[in-house]
Amino acid sequence: MMTTLTAADGHRLDCWIEAAEGTRKGGLVILQEIFGVTDQLKGVAKRYAGLGYEVAIPALFDRKERGAVIPFSEGPRGRDMMLASDLEETVMDIAAAVDRLKAGGGKVAAMGFCWGGGLAIRAAQKLDVAGAVAFYGTRLPQYLDCPLKAPVLGHFGTTDDHVPPEMLDEAKAYLPELEVHMYEAGHAFANDARPSYVAEAADLAHKRTEEFLARVLA
Repeated sequence: MMTTLTAADGHRLDCWIEAAEGTRKGGLVILQEIFGVTDQLKGVAKRYAGLGYEVAIPALFDRKERGAVIPFSEGPRGRDMMLASDLEETVMDIAAAVDRLKAGGGKVAAMGFCWGGGLAIRAAQKLDVAGAVAFYGTRLPQYLDCPLKAPVLGHFGTTDDHVPPEMLDEAKAYLPELEVHMYEAGHAFANDARPSYVAEAADLAHKRTEEFLARVLA
């Protein structure tokens, strides 16, 4: 269901909530790509809710255009909205989602894809999360300014032109605790609604993520 959160500066934003199935094991904030709160992401939320996590997907574009969901075919439009977003404001919006899940009890982790993958790393640096998962996180250089406060699991494709090897190497050097796994795939390999989807890589990445979350949210 869609609900409304209030960030620390008073900004109100939409947030998709997927209730945990069975015994609640903690919370998981899912951070969007450059396309908004898509049906594909809601499907990911349902997958992890099925494992017992209450899931929140904050609408990080709401400060620019409330309710914006960008078609996958309009990448440049989504990229422009991402570039227009202020990092500190975006982190405040993520914090509101973390707080929403913390209210339900237990620990909270963050998981993001593309833009959201980089933001998941930021969450592990700045917010009270137990861990974070970055699926092909982008814009990595802007996060190389402070250490991690929580463990981070990273999934990256060997042919991802959004995250060239030298960029990833720089991030690994600055954040040595970063656990990185590489996959024979390109960018967005885990998005099953896009042609870039690589099922074998996605399945393995999700399996590793499930094991990681079970550990950090225990």
